Amino acid sequence: MNTPVIERVLTELDHARLSKIAGAHPTQLPDAVLEPLQDLLIDARTVPAREVRSDIVTMYAQMQVRLNGSEALSKIALCYPDDAEPANGFVSVLSPMGLALLGLRLGQTAQWLGPTGDTMAAQVEAILFQPEASGDYVT
Repeated sequence: MNTPVIERVLTELDHARLSKIAGAHPTQLPDAVLEPLQDLLIDARTVPAREVRSDIVTMYAQMQVRLNGSEALSKIALCYPDDAEPANGFVSVLSPMGLALLGLRLGQTAQWLGPTGDTMAAQVEAILFQPEASGDYVT
């Protein structure tokens, strides 16, 4: 899949937690998740939580996305696997969609391969809540 290179931003805490997951369970993560996760951890710009811009998708951010160019918007929250409930909009960061969204800015589009090999996309239309923007730097 050929995707444009865009700068991704992670908070130091998100980076540390995801690095721990990648390091502790590399054989339990499918290649479709492990490789993009490792790439993200290497390539993303890391900033202190207090300095992350409010238009960045961070862990536990709630957002509206437009899936595959549809007219409808979907409300989702990016979470860790134990909190994931896809049917209720809680998307795991270790899913292809969640991993593609983390670190994007408002207006940017995430791309990933779906289960059938088709390219999927989600454009970040609104960030409804970001923990860091509300003063929560440790969630």
